[in-house]
Amino acid sequence: MKKINLAITGCMGRMGQQLIKSSKSDKNFKLVSLTENRIINKKISGITPDLNNENAFKKANVIIDFTIPKCTLEVLKIASKLKKRVVIGTTGFSKKEENLIKKYSRKIPILKAGNMSLGINLLMYLTEITSKSLGGNFLSKVFEVHHKHKKDHPSGTALMLGKGIAVGKNKDFYKLLGKKYLNKKAFPYSKKINFNSIRKGEIVGNHKVLFSSGKETITLDHEAFDRALYSEGAFTAARWLMSKKPGLYSMRNVLNFKWNLEK
Repeated sequence: MKKINLAITGCMGRMGQQLIKSSKSDKNFKLVSLTENRIINKKISGITPDLNNENAFKKANVIIDFTIPKCTLEVLKIASKLKKRVVIGTTGFSKKEENLIKKYSRKIPILKAGNMSLGINLLMYLTEITSKSLGGNFLSKVFEVHHKHKKDHPSGTALMLGKGIAVGKNKDFYKLLGKKYLNKKAFPYSKKINFNSIRKGEIVGNHKVLFSSGKETITLDHEAFDRALYSEGAFTAARWLMSKKPGLYSMRNVLNFKWNLEK
């Protein structure tokens, strides 16, 4: 089988490094390009990193991007012109930026996921089902913990879980979006969905969705121990995306889950 030519952006970042490491043992891919937002004067896996530009991506069949929103949009602009597929693991997009991604997806296949792991996508399902089942009698909130280097908060996964709560209630997520706390020991429930983010140590990722009626609490919990699960998920997504037409896809499409409460 012919190998898929792979480009990795943000190659000096934590996920960039993990993707490079994982690519060495994945026989489906050939790493052809690495990019970063600054000049890197050394070779990584035999490749000299480049800035994001047409030349850097011309040999790639698919680009995997775990960076920051500004960089992702820069990559999408180039990929759209070159007709390259893009897997996006970047989080922290504004509503305006989300709309730009949708616009680019009319020209190229894009898979965007706040989290690439099977476990988190199952948690998303359970969140939707629980939210729908409990109705308006329970308030909800989302708690997440990540390593001290993570810049955005709440995490993209936490926001994804918040959207799951909204989907279960058949409500607009942005109208239910509550307060965003950082490093609080405790945070309240409200009629909206509040978030609390903890940044400490080298924690890979922990997410909890809590529902409370005041008389009882239901907690849905997922903890990640190895960053490799994200890179493995990204590679699975990249392979899947190779046969797809332009459009905006998610891990639900990749995993072929039959459930979907979204209208």
